[in-house]
Amino acid sequence: QVQLVESGGASVQVGGSLRLSCVASGFTSSSHSMGWFRQAPGKEREFVSGVSWNGLINMYAESVQGRFAISRDLDKNTVFLEMNNLTPEDTAVYYCAAAPVDNAYLVRSTEDEYDYWGRGTQVTVSP
Repeated sequence: QVQLVESGGASVQVGGSLRLSCVASGFTSSSHSMGWFRQAPGKEREFVSGVSWNGLINMYAESVQGRFAISRDLDKNTVFLEMNNLTPEDTAVYYCAAAPVDNAYLVRSTEDEYDYWGRGTQVTVSP
């Protein structure tokens, strides 16, 4: 049974930073890229960032490019999302997700490509 558990969400002020963590377990195959999505009130869930299974390829949404950084620790089965210079527009529930891949260099960026999802962690940025 695949499980993804996010943590690290909190309330911060504009300009603050947070680091989200996602611990994965239950994979029978290692060939999964990992990603972060978010859903703000009144908006659809959107792609934030993704990392390839081997950790060599990263992808970011334009809205977070230069402010967020994704990384992966294979030894700890953990994916991180470091968020800097946060704005109220970053307020959302952040979800960790895993997508099957055919090779270790692929990164997925759309919801329907991801098979496994965490429950989400709330990030609130006060103006």
